[in-house]
Amino acid sequence: MSTPLGDFIRTKRDSVQPESLGLPERGRRRSPGLRRLDLAARAGISVEYLTRIEQGRDRNPSVSIVNALADALSLDPAERVHLRYLAKISGGECTAHPRPAPTSPAREVRPTIRETLRLLEPGIAAVSNRLGYVLAHTPGYASVMGASGLLDADAPNLTRYVFTDPAARTFFVDWDVIADEQAFDLWLAPSAEGSQWITSELGPLAGPDFTKRLNRHVVPARGVLRLDHPSGRRLDFNRETLELACDDQQLVVFLPADEATATSLEQLRRPGTGRLRAIS
Repeated sequence: MSTPLGDFIRTKRDSVQPESLGLPERGRRRSPGLRRLDLAARAGISVEYLTRIEQGRDRNPSVSIVNALADALSLDPAERVHLRYLAKISGGECTAHPRPAPTSPAREVRPTIRETLRLLEPGIAAVSNRLGYVLAHTPGYASVMGASGLLDADAPNLTRYVFTDPAARTFFVDWDVIADEQAFDLWLAPSAEGSQWITSELGPLAGPDFTKRLNRHVVPARGVLRLDHPSGRRLDFNRETLELACDDQQLVVFLPADEATATSLEQLRRPGTGRLRAIS
């Protein structure tokens, strides 16, 4: 049975073109990307050992092996962090002391974080957990997201909205990018591997496209967020994400990326513009 670590290494190997690493072209082959032979040689390990890692038969590679694979694949810093994280959780599946049963990420927002949101007004900011639940937000966030339908649910969830609401595909100009971001964040949730919510609720609703993205391990670049707002305005935002590590939550602040967006925001904040919701 494969592991997230093996899936990620195999996916990255398939995406690397040999010539980009200065390797000679070895003629046509059935699958794209880097051969196991070449990756193993670059990492200084045997092909048989690399095969065991990719297939999940060896779940505890040493730190030096993980780092060697990262170097061999020329991973960027974010991908290296993800590789080490996957090595940690894949190894945990095979230890003598089983990991604690998965717990649901906290949905309570600390009073000091709510006060931080208040101080950010009239800015656009929200607190969410790794499963995508929008736990609290500023009125400015509602002025942007309210008309999209995201906040209509009793428990708004951005991941569920992206994968199951057709409106999301027009609201997010770069829907594919946002879908990859939301799928990737599920790996970082405390219950990412065995969450009942993922397997029994989101998975059946979202379908195979969600499952494919989840297992592809695309580390998102998180560039400019581009929205096609229902009001007819185009909104572009830079995002700053602050990790609330002790809560397994994130505080995301949205900043206008250009003057046109800043002007449109002023218009959206006017009374009677869009559908507004109070802070969660």
